[in-house]
Amino acid sequence: MVPTMVLVADDSRDAHRREALCGLAEAVADRGEAPVKAAFGSPDEVNATLHSVRGPKVVVPAYVAGGDVASSHLLSRLDPAGLANSCQTSPLGAVPSIVADLAGRLADSGWKSEDGVVLAADGTTGTEERQVVMDVARMLSRRLSSPVQVGYLRTWAPSVFDAVDRLRRDDRDRVAVAAWRLVDGPDFDLLRGLDATAITAPLWPSDLVVDTLLAQHRAVKGRLT
Repeated sequence: MVPTMVLVADDSRDAHRREALCGLAEAVADRGEAPVKAAFGSPDEVNATLHSVRGPKVVVPAYVAGGDVASSHLLSRLDPAGLANSCQTSPLGAVPSIVADLAGRLADSGWKSEDGVVLAADGTTGTEERQVVMDVARMLSRRLSSPVQVGYLRTWAPSVFDAVDRLRRDDRDRVAVAAWRLVDGPDFDLLRGLDATAITAPLWPSDLVVDTLLAQHRAVKGRLT
């Protein structure tokens, strides 16, 4: 029996965000590799969905590490260990193909080698997710052959606004922002208020996101009976 992939995220902040998450769940299900259940909502709603899924299940965060404070907090309040025959993957992180896609989005947005770059993350209270953000910045810097500053919208310093201002003070006339987040939402309104030359679109939609989520599922499903 193929374990059900249960995609988990907070979808309470914006209808457009909710629509994007549901579209992602549908795209994963359309591959036909595993049954997929969307568990988007409050902790109580997500827990109820988790307990409603019969048989083995793999809990898969539908967000990038350090890119979604609300979903990170939601996941920390779940107890998948208390579910029979289940396991959990980590949020999407410093995956080379995803970082390469982010670099491509920068180029498509008009970024040039002399421009400054800020990786805009959300932040969370977890040090592991912060390390993932730093790893993504280093990988992106190597791929672009250009320095990448990190800025956060919440929780951590420096803020994305400070990071952009710092590059401006260093005589960077053009600054591009690489948005480290999976789907669109109200946070993008904050990013659009930056004094930036360009801002990349969210990582989804992209087949790479679906590929990576399914790869996570394949990597852990063998742990289940």
